[in-house]
Amino acid sequence: MKDALVTVFGGGGFVGRHVTQALLASGARVRIAQRDPRRSTFLKTLGGLGQTQFVAVDVTRPDTVARALAGADAAVNLVGTFDRVDAVNAAGAGAVARAAADAGVGALVHVSAIGADAESASAYGRSKAAGEAAAQAAFPSATILRPSVVFGREDAFTNRFAGMIARAPVLPVLRGDARFQPVFVGDVADAAVAALAQPGVHGGRTYELGGPDVMTLRAIYAYLADAIGRSPTMIDVPDAAGSAIASLGFLPGAPITRDQWQMLQRDTVVTGDDGFAALGIAPTPLAAVASEWLVRYRRQGRFASRQAA
Repeated sequence: MKDALVTVFGGGGFVGRHVTQALLASGARVRIAQRDPRRSTFLKTLGGLGQTQFVAVDVTRPDTVARALAGADAAVNLVGTFDRVDAVNAAGAGAVARAAADAGVGALVHVSAIGADAESASAYGRSKAAGEAAAQAAFPSATILRPSVVFGREDAFTNRFAGMIARAPVLPVLRGDARFQPVFVGDVADAAVAALAQPGVHGGRTYELGGPDVMTLRAIYAYLADAIGRSPTMIDVPDAAGSAIASLGFLPGAPITRDQWQMLQRDTVVTGDDGFAALGIAPTPLAAVASEWLVRYRRQGRFASRQAA
């Protein structure tokens, strides 16, 4: 990847900043493309002089996508949302892939999600499947990566739940038996770079990315509670009640939306091609790294022992 110019759509986001960092470490030049590039300029310090570029892009506007790919050797599309799912996750993915093909880009990695399924009860899951189909139709040699739920220092997963546990002595558990295979953000970034580096080997493939541990949602809560020294009372919410709560997801502060409830009906675990095995990456366990950022949720922060937290 040395000296290759890679356009990273969504390069300033949670996963994107790690993909950008991995590309910079490989010697690539990175063009970070997102709606407000001012929010990603902090990444400039991670590269050498002239190694980073920034461009404003809206994937629902194909003209901006085409400009972001001018002269690029490769591209990564990380753009996704739980809002405007058809416009962004589906049509936006197609726009990126078509522009990449028109620009003569040599390799494209499209990051989707486990749960992408045209028959999914979730609008998000259907939009992700439509995005994959659009990307593959326009750019047949694209590599599709489907991660499970992604964790890392800046995530909205472990941080959200640890914050809930730190505030509440009683914790309602919706779909506690739902299974996940949490995957470290740094491993997802390494997978994207590895796929870009060997498009002849990995092009046209769909890989699922899951960490080494399959955990139920209740087990994840229990791990987080132990890591921050809390002992909440966990109450399993019956599915009928959970469905009713999800139906109120439009209300401010509601814990879950109806679409998220639909997503919880299916396990988020690897069932297809194991991407980490194919890409030669040993995935990182949640317990190996999460204490680095969960410490903020202990009562005395990093000055507390696990027993006294």
